[in-house]
Amino acid sequence: MFLPIPIGWWCQTNSVPLKMCQRQSQPHPKPNQFTSSADSKPQRRYVMKTLKLFSTSLAALCALFLTGPIQAQAQAHAQSADGYPNKPIRVVVPFAAGGPTDVIARVIATHLKNSLGQPILIENRTGAGGNIAIKSVATSPADGYTLLFSSSNIVSNPAMQAPFDPIKDFAPITYAAVSPNIIYVHPSSPIQNVADLAAHLKQKRNPTTYGTPGVGTTPHIACEGLKMAANGEAIHVPYQGAAPVVNAVLGNQLTFGCSALPPTTSHVKAGTLRAIAVTSARRSAVMPNVPTLAESGFPEVVADNLQGLLAPAGTPPAIIDKLHKAVAAILSQPEVRDQLQNIGFDLYATTPAEFSRIIAVELERYTQIIRRAGIKAE
Repeated sequence: MFLPIPIGWWCQTNSVPLKMCQRQSQPHPKPNQFTSSADSKPQRRYVMKTLKLFSTSLAALCALFLTGPIQAQAQAHAQSADGYPNKPIRVVVPFAAGGPTDVIARVIATHLKNSLGQPILIENRTGAGGNIAIKSVATSPADGYTLLFSSSNIVSNPAMQAPFDPIKDFAPITYAAVSPNIIYVHPSSPIQNVADLAAHLKQKRNPTTYGTPGVGTTPHIACEGLKMAANGEAIHVPYQGAAPVVNAVLGNQLTFGCSALPPTTSHVKAGTLRAIAVTSARRSAVMPNVPTLAESGFPEVVADNLQGLLAPAGTPPAIIDKLHKAVAAILSQPEVRDQLQNIGFDLYATTPAEFSRIIAVELERYTQIIRRAGIKAE
């Protein structure tokens, strides 16, 4: 039951509203009268104390709001790899199975499964010179469960309006290895060396055809550079990986092929392919008798094939660090080094920061080469 509130309760003698009304009805005191009044000092002290307490509380509250998210983010980064991984990891390779990128990715994946305790699933996604696969990883969740094992097309494709930015869309994990590209022919071919190949590029009787793992790949860039330097002509036949190029040359379907060295080593040693030259700055330790294009009269034609592991941009640094350490440990194992070096890989396992710098440098270099050569996406 509610008691009736008497009319005019706020005008009672001891009420605060009445005192306020009385003060407002009184004439304003002179400054010296006000400051010297006996009851104004306690009130003023109370007001100042209240304001000080409010200011202190407000400052503490602001500090909590400003530092809270930063501390939470730091803790999340520190702890984000604690339970990682707790499910299979998918590694996308933008080339067909059997090519150099696929080969090294599978070797690392086999050992990475043991290091991380989860299955590592290799997914070969071909098409558009690797753009389809690379873009799919760039737009994947940045949680460490979808990774990209790419070749130099991560830096060469953007010069041809690729649908990704290698610097903004990816978090580099490690630059794992590099392999030279190699030019080779069928053993029945009349082409014996680089001079013969240059002459064949200039002749008009029989069209010269050559195969590479795709438009804008480093083998394609090297061959276009050789064609321009020799003032010749050739028809480019792009394939979806190095293995199909090797098979086409083995079937005598092309004048010559150019791809990364690893898929060709066994065929060259067996005599089913003839090596003409490598496109690296120095000879390969695996095929020391095969000259470089530079020492064969074309010093301007140099194009290696890098291999590296990347994650989508925004992947927690703790996960990047865990993956880098795991891969670096794998590539330092003697049996792994022997396995990969024997087929033509030079191993590095750089830090993420070093890989990031390499991407920036190579992106600029290949952009200039592709523009000069007039290479366009097909």
